[in-house]
Amino acid sequence: MNDLARIAALLDQRPEGHCLPQGLYNDPVAFAFDQQAIYGTSWIMAGFACELPRSGSYLSQMVGSWPILIVRGRDGAIRAFHNSCRHRGSILCQPGSGHAPRIVCPYHNWTYDLEGALLAASRMGDDFDKASHGLKPLRIEEVAGALFVCFADEPPPFADFAAKLQTYLGPHRLDQAKLAFESTISESANWKLVMENGRECYHCITGHPELARTFPVGMSKHFDVAADERAKAFLETMAANDLATDAIEGDWWQLARFALNPEVRSLSMDGKPLVKKLMCEANGGDIGSMRLAIDPHCFVHATADHVFMFSAMPVSPTETHVTGKWLVHKDAVEGEDYSVDELAKLWTVTNLQDKELAENNQKGVNSPAYTPGPYSRDAEMLALRFTDWYCNTARSYLESQSADVV
Repeated sequence: MNDLARIAALLDQRPEGHCLPQGLYNDPVAFAFDQQAIYGTSWIMAGFACELPRSGSYLSQMVGSWPILIVRGRDGAIRAFHNSCRHRGSILCQPGSGHAPRIVCPYHNWTYDLEGALLAASRMGDDFDKASHGLKPLRIEEVAGALFVCFADEPPPFADFAAKLQTYLGPHRLDQAKLAFESTISESANWKLVMENGRECYHCITGHPELARTFPVGMSKHFDVAADERAKAFLETMAANDLATDAIEGDWWQLARFALNPEVRSLSMDGKPLVKKLMCEANGGDIGSMRLAIDPHCFVHATADHVFMFSAMPVSPTETHVTGKWLVHKDAVEGEDYSVDELAKLWTVTNLQDKELAENNQKGVNSPAYTPGPYSRDAEMLALRFTDWYCNTARSYLESQSADVV
């Protein structure tokens, strides 16, 4: 059985409404498939434009096992490239961020300008054509200060998502933001287990007592209103302040603004704002949380005082790197307007709790007794949506490969 036939067989083993068969959580074949079929065909949220404050600023990161490089050029435009030298393939910039007037390969000093063109390559002979050896570009889009990249030649449709994200995230003024803190946690669990955990709050009441103080963990969806009069009043107030609230979604994205717990203004340990300088001043900063979720890897919560981004990147069949980024207003002064320790505390505590839960999940999934169990359609609606999306995307890729062979 070839690798794609094996993936198809595993997908066929999944009962409707259930989580995935064991092999899709721990098989190296499935890991390699996910890189190509899922991360290789999806829009990936790579970070924020404010992380590239001036010409020559760059972000280098791994998307699974693929290195990418995002650079702000001399013209102010942000571009994305495969982080691979056109000589013998060395990585150009190590993962992280920095600033450089040019991009210089550390191996043989091939040098590129900020637009990706090859400027210098010594000892290559008179017949060498520099113009044909520029960096290979990636598709990149910026919306309301958020950056998205895609490896696919034909990415998923983006325009409708971009228009709606601008409406929901625009009021948070990310053009006036800065990165206050970033952290990465290594979790010994498959990326899909990490994301399923992050897409439900069935476990939150007992698993995240700190988060439960401020976050409405009992909702089946974070934006369901039903007969909740307080939530209805919140939506009316947001509408009066021209803030979009409707829970909307596309194939690979979701947007909503929802009320936090009573008397809560921020996702913090005590519900109080963490930053004195607000990013969104509507309704005096009492605006709940704007939630963005994109498959396969990310969610964002934007309150009036800060923005938090969660991103899960696969490293191996049973290892995932979870990166958190915290944004605040660019004029907020550390030590006066906010404390980094307090800013990061709630989500750091929550992520470490989720690390233990996901790792326990992986150990149990590895058991020879494991079989896919059913999701709670009330408490795990978003986890089920994620897994359905994964299966549909995987099947679409398999169909495209079959068509290519024919």
